[in-house]
Amino acid sequence: MASEALLPAVIQRRSSAWAEIGLAVAVAMVLADASVVVLALPDMLTALDATVTGVSWVITAFNLALALAAVPAAMAARRLGAVRVEAGGLVVFAAASAAAGLAGNLETVIVSRCVQAVSGAAVVCAALELLPVVARSPEYGTRLWIGAAAVGSAVGPAIGGVLTQALSWRAVFAVQVPIAAAALVPVIAAWRVKVVPRPSTSPLRLAPNLALALVSAALTAALFLLVLMLVDGWGMDPIAAAAAVSVMPAAAILASAATSRAHLRSVAISGTILVAGGLAGLALLPDSEVVWTVAPQVLIGVGLALTLGPLTTAALGGLAPDGLHGGWTVAFRHGGVVLGLLILTPIFTADLDSQEVAAERAGAAAVIDSDLSIQAKLSLGQAVADALSQSGTSLPDLGPVFKVQQASASDRPEYARLEAELTDQARRAGTHAFSRSFFVAAALALAALIPLVYGRVREEGT
Repeated sequence: MASEALLPAVIQRRSSAWAEIGLAVAVAMVLADASVVVLALPDMLTALDATVTGVSWVITAFNLALALAAVPAAMAARRLGAVRVEAGGLVVFAAASAAAGLAGNLETVIVSRCVQAVSGAAVVCAALELLPVVARSPEYGTRLWIGAAAVGSAVGPAIGGVLTQALSWRAVFAVQVPIAAAALVPVIAAWRVKVVPRPSTSPLRLAPNLALALVSAALTAALFLLVLMLVDGWGMDPIAAAAAVSVMPAAAILASAATSRAHLRSVAISGTILVAGGLAGLALLPDSEVVWTVAPQVLIGVGLALTLGPLTTAALGGLAPDGLHGGWTVAFRHGGVVLGLLILTPIFTADLDSQEVAAERAGAAAVIDSDLSIQAKLSLGQAVADALSQSGTSLPDLGPVFKVQQASASDRPEYARLEAELTDQARRAGTHAFSRSFFVAAALALAALIPLVYGRVREEGT
């Protein structure tokens, strides 16, 4: 009889555990979607016959729509019911993901991304109302929401790179359909869970939200520009780039386990300084080798763990949050991503153009100073110039250029030397093209110290 009495409690605990997992996966999926397409952009550029500016809206449109929809979504979750909004959001998100994966033109992708973002805002904000209720404790549920959001943001680019290289850019969207469907199952099972929203009586916590927006703007360089530098500037394939940028989320996850939950502002200040230092390190890379990115990525990853979690907790007002504050926090966070894109994209685009000109001049000088004949120099110089002009924002593949040259046996060593030198020059140009953007991103991170320090001074003075 005793075992029979315990059975409903065991079933209830298992149901709650599945609900925790499902909601955490849903939050991580939506926030990973903000950056998961980064390594798919070059393939989308070719497949959809789009421009660089047009393709950049695949990222910008999602983050902008998510920022704008977050507060209305939080209000809807409170008025219409968190479970109902969560389930509806997952269904629409899955449909929009399928539409993006099947799209035949860039316009359809961008519209689908906007629908993903609006439904994703419903998923994320409703989950903040649900998790404190279905989890083993309200505090654990809030921590789970914060952790899932941070992990999703960090691992997005790496996951997208693997899917793009292994399958295609369409797989980045297609894989989200079964994930959303799987997350929907425990949500439907929790349909009868009663959620009583906390009354919205506390004011908006502006200082941590502003700091979160500025840190998110700075992290745009780490999550977006770093992978673009590896793929377009250094010519790495998406899987290799995904492996290279996995250092950052690994460092963030390890650091999160050791992060103190006391003195949130002090922890966030330390993390912000680490993020700024890591971004400055990326701006000062001595060579175009992946190994030089490891230390800056570790700093950024640890800094990410020390900032996103504590800042989100402070912005929410603690671990028993008002769901409406969650909407504002999501809005500030992804508004910061849009701010970072708007500031950094024109800078690195202009620097790519100037570095392309510098690479052309350096390449011409190297060919002229070589030991080849005049005719060979003219032929090779024109071929290299054509390859550079046709490469757009990507590192040119000079292998075919040298392969078609009719080199004599005595000239082959000189051709090999020139190929290595010109490839190295192009990689250095690709590295320098991103330096100024990384410096600006570091400045954005340091700017986050202003509201953090101001908020801390106000707290100590009260």
